[in-house]
Amino acid sequence: MTCSTYRGRFAPSPTGPLHAGSLVAALASWLDARAHHGTWLVRIEDIDPPRCPSGTDQLILAQLAQCGLHPDEPVVWQSQRHGYYTQALQQLQAQQLAYPCGCTRKDIEAALQAMGQVHARHIERPYPGTCRGGLHGKPARSWRFALEKHVSNWPQTLATQAQAAPFSLEKGILTWQDRRLGLQHQAPTSVAGDFVLQRADGLYAYQLAVVVDDALQGITHIVRGEDLTDNTARQLLLQHALGLAHPAYMHTPLVLMPDGEKLSKQHGAPALDLSHPLQTLNTAARILHLTTLSPETTVSDALSQWVKQWQATYNVRRD
Repeated sequence: MTCSTYRGRFAPSPTGPLHAGSLVAALASWLDARAHHGTWLVRIEDIDPPRCPSGTDQLILAQLAQCGLHPDEPVVWQSQRHGYYTQALQQLQAQQLAYPCGCTRKDIEAALQAMGQVHARHIERPYPGTCRGGLHGKPARSWRFALEKHVSNWPQTLATQAQAAPFSLEKGILTWQDRRLGLQHQAPTSVAGDFVLQRADGLYAYQLAVVVDDALQGITHIVRGEDLTDNTARQLLLQHALGLAHPAYMHTPLVLMPDGEKLSKQHGAPALDLSHPLQTLNTAARILHLTTLSPETTVSDALSQWVKQWQATYNVRRD
């Protein structure tokens, strides 16, 4: 596979410094871009400022630099791009693919329980559609994507689509190809339902921001952690509704804790120890099934060797 216009990205949320799991995603996205002779970008996803301690973004950029991972273009911050998200929301509103929601979390929980959908660990429950037919006197709190409407109108929507979609939607099942995991299937109305685009506090939601930014930055290939696979269907549908291009997706292995849970900031993952950058990179490379290199290897040489291995593993040809 060759791609002269390849544009990839690493998009960390600066809620804490990089840890072992986030380095795996950063390294994989960098290697894939270099294997394709492409461009690699860094985007700081600080869409939720209250959760982002001051200075953490600069710490992340410094950690990446210590690992030899330098972006090819200036870094962008989501907190500085609200105007773009407003335009996208207004477009969806004009298409009647976004509607106001007056539900609190307590309201949603009560509606789900009334429907017999009891909360289960790690199982996402779709929005019950309480405000889909109107607010019924409640004040608007947030805005939601009319996913169920978009899916139900799919044959008509597809007929008017300017570009061919790299996925299919039949009988409510969305199917797409992941470059590592293979064929993926999801029933988005059952998994997410009408998800939030703008929150009750006025901040824009991750799903809208990431889709808009990927399009504005011309991202052609997304390489990210396997825990984000379930987001792909929502993002493909949102891209389609906004008339945006669809990147190729690849989801990488996760770093797991001894109990099988994903290593994450929420679970107290320690910051990367970069006193010996190659040693830390070797750990990430093993997760990606790349060769561990000797301590005498420089970071630059290690990255070059891993690029060649990545090309061979994922059949990337360099012309």
